[in-house]
Amino acid sequence: MKILLATYWSIPHLGGVWNYMSQLKNRLEELGHTVDILGYGGENSYIHLVGKNKVIPKERWIAYVTSVLPRSKYPEVYGNHYIEFMETQRYAYELAAAEFGLHEYDIIHTQDVISTIALDRVKPEGKPHIATLHGLVSHEMRHILQSAKSLSPHLTEAYFDQLERLGASSADRTIVANDWLRHILAGEYSVPDEQFEKLHYGYDIGRLLERQALPAAMQVPAGKKVIIYTGRLIELKGIGYLVDALASLRDRQDWVCWIVGEGRDKQQLQNRVANAGLQGHVSFLGKREDVPSLLKLADIFVSPSLIDNQPLSVIEAQLSEKAVIVSDAGGLPEMVDHGVTGLVVPKADTAALRSAIQTLLEDEPYRNILGAQAKEWGMAHWSMENGVDRLLDIYKRLVPSS
Repeated sequence: MKILLATYWSIPHLGGVWNYMSQLKNRLEELGHTVDILGYGGENSYIHLVGKNKVIPKERWIAYVTSVLPRSKYPEVYGNHYIEFMETQRYAYELAAAEFGLHEYDIIHTQDVISTIALDRVKPEGKPHIATLHGLVSHEMRHILQSAKSLSPHLTEAYFDQLERLGASSADRTIVANDWLRHILAGEYSVPDEQFEKLHYGYDIGRLLERQALPAAMQVPAGKKVIIYTGRLIELKGIGYLVDALASLRDRQDWVCWIVGEGRDKQQLQNRVANAGLQGHVSFLGKREDVPSLLKLADIFVSPSLIDNQPLSVIEAQLSEKAVIVSDAGGLPEMVDHGVTGLVVPKADTAALRSAIQTLLEDEPYRNILGAQAKEWGMAHWSMENGVDRLLDIYKRLVPSS
């Protein structure tokens, strides 16, 4: 089959969606399929097929989009910067995708609600189309609106709710990784239950273990246990609660924390660490290519998210035999069996997070048991081969000749 993997988000980028798409592409190509990846690039300045000499500048279509969405006719759009940005960006993406041409693909596999809506509008009639949803854009926007000044928050919320509803129901099938996301889309957005396929992400376990065999550039300070966070540095990941929890443990001399990743809140988090007197304990390592090696050196992995679906960072930690602490946000409790493969704490609860970290710092046998059981479960559950086989079964149901 010739397959198009498509996302509205900028690629390549730091994050789980890109990791999933690139690993999926590799596995599908190993099985003899041809795969292209479509998305924004260059900080949203163009739309491109990754690795191909096919690039369409966004500006080629922006003037046309604004001509059919004139300010005089749609003042509500231009009176709200969230909606204005999304409307112009998504229609430019849609038109560029149509310009690339979609006839050559046997199946289109979108990775978010926005690309799903866009490609459903411009794909050839009858072209098989499935969507994998990696989270809830509408719920993330609600969280942003709570802390940002918006002239019309109710209009913004209603707009993104409608995008969520359309995106979750526009493809032939909608893949979700867990019951949490399925229940919200069915209950809150009235998406028919028969629309869904539940399928967890596969992961290239062999590649992770190969990379862990490489030497790490970091060394563990003598007598210290390593607490690690990997991912984007944004408010929704709850890293501020991790810093606050660590602040109450600063008098202990038996730990350090490595925060790996980049994001818009990095400077704010660094200031928070400094204000808490944690400079000797907490290090910001930035974007790294040796995350598997860093995980191998670590003792405790923490994911304190406020909203999350099925983060690959937790999967990597489990496969690295680490004791994991996650919040009870979103799909995280479906990834970790509390007290068996890790610890689950209430989101935004600094005291509970501190207590879990302290428990794992002080009880090495328990920490090791949790890590060993996490790896055993992860090796069986996160197989890329099994995940792709199940995905191909869905493809083949929609592409009879495949």
